[in-house]
Amino acid sequence: MKRKDLILTGLLLVMIGITAGTLIALYTINEELAPLAEVRTTEITRSSEPLISDEALEGADARFLFKKVAEEVTPTVVYIEAIVPIEGGVPNDDEQGEFDNEDEESIWDRLMPRRARTVGSGVLITSDGYILTNNHVIDGAVDKGLRVVLNDKREYPARVVGVDSSTDLAVIKINGSDLPKITVGDSEFLDVGEWVLAIGNPFRLRSTVTAGIVSALSRDVQIINDQMRIESFIQTDAAINRGNSGGALVNTSGQLVGINTAIASQTGTYQGYGFAVPSNLAIKVAEDLIEYGRVRRALLGVTIAGVDYDRAVEKGMETVRGVEILNVSENGAAFESGIRPGDVVLRVNGIKVNEANQLQQQVAVLSPGETVRLSILREGEIIDKDVALKILEQESIPEISSNEQPVMPEEIPEGNNDGVMYKEFEPGFRIMALATPEDADKFDLYVDRVYRYSEAWNRGLRADQQILKIEEEKVEDLSELEELMRRNLNEKGSVTLEIVNEEGARGFIEIKQD
Repeated sequence: MKRKDLILTGLLLVMIGITAGTLIALYTINEELAPLAEVRTTEITRSSEPLISDEALEGADARFLFKKVAEEVTPTVVYIEAIVPIEGGVPNDDEQGEFDNEDEESIWDRLMPRRARTVGSGVLITSDGYILTNNHVIDGAVDKGLRVVLNDKREYPARVVGVDSSTDLAVIKINGSDLPKITVGDSEFLDVGEWVLAIGNPFRLRSTVTAGIVSALSRDVQIINDQMRIESFIQTDAAINRGNSGGALVNTSGQLVGINTAIASQTGTYQGYGFAVPSNLAIKVAEDLIEYGRVRRALLGVTIAGVDYDRAVEKGMETVRGVEILNVSENGAAFESGIRPGDVVLRVNGIKVNEANQLQQQVAVLSPGETVRLSILREGEIIDKDVALKILEQESIPEISSNEQPVMPEEIPEGNNDGVMYKEFEPGFRIMALATPEDADKFDLYVDRVYRYSEAWNRGLRADQQILKIEEEKVEDLSELEELMRRNLNEKGSVTLEIVNEEGARGFIEIKQD
């Protein structure tokens, strides 16, 4: 047989084999092995299993890994633009956005309200258009003033589903179907030193990806201006700037582990520290907002504080750990379960807690009616208590301002202006003095603004608090306040302010010389 005939015969036999194998496979396939998936809307995809194992990651090329994660996640992160009204002139430095009008007031400014465009990011968590973002990204948006742009440049109008100022989170909705959605990971498995990627729209630069590591966990940095604030942030050194707010922080499996919320900066731009709301808390808030329109917050009914070294010694503890119960609300969930003041909570559902905000977060991810197991140290003995959580009936929801950057001083003339005076103080706050009705020469002194990350801010001074005394001396005008502040800071290196808040509660704040 000729060589050519041998080759043709061989090819024919190969084709016959392939055809026979295909027919056998089609004949024997079992339809039950590959059932059709039921497609549901408003379904959040979760996964706690890593896409790539730790062993595989150790030998992986980071460049290849980041590229794959970015390709997978970027389509799920959206650009959000909100139109907000401007009251009383040009917005101050902490507002981000482009302004529709010039600084100089014109006749049109009097006839038509001035508005600004603010921008931020959001994350698609369902295929039918629910988007998780920060409250401060969409706060104050006018009716029909929200616009969402997807990574593929499709544009949609959006509506607000619900907001939660205590976590600075919000959910908005666009009308769409089969949209790309992110997979939500379990933030409890996040470790310090782990690689993460931040994806968002800083400075209007769409779909920007930055990489870094988890720098710390459970950070309480006092940036949420809310009475019921919950702060247990993931800290990362992935570059986060203005416009990143509401964007995704993802792990090397492309799973959402946090919602980028704030930066620690003196300039308003990246300086090495960024903070994200853990995904477990963020998704619990999102699901409540979608289902109920508000967050159903579980209530333990206790006042708590982290155990420090001195307290651990007083209680005879071998190591500094846990969160102490300072007070128990009568008829609250903890009270009914036998929790007592002085108990030290070591674990919540098996998870260690060593700071008050860690315990607060573990309760915040649960729903009213659920039972939580607390491991408690009481008089040297560790006991377990099961507590059926109650619901927080009334929630205070004051307005929340942008957390994207520190607020910097604005130019305000000092001096008397119709009974109102302003004065800046070096520890980082501004005082507004209001003349009293009884005596125009005496003033009530109110904190008008506290600049984020200043000494005053870090010590707990907040806007709208009234200053009554300085070191037990009553103050009734700005000159007295300035003199007492200067004298005490120079002589002692600190000054103690007696303040009263809007609810009438009095307290003391010590401010130290920088």
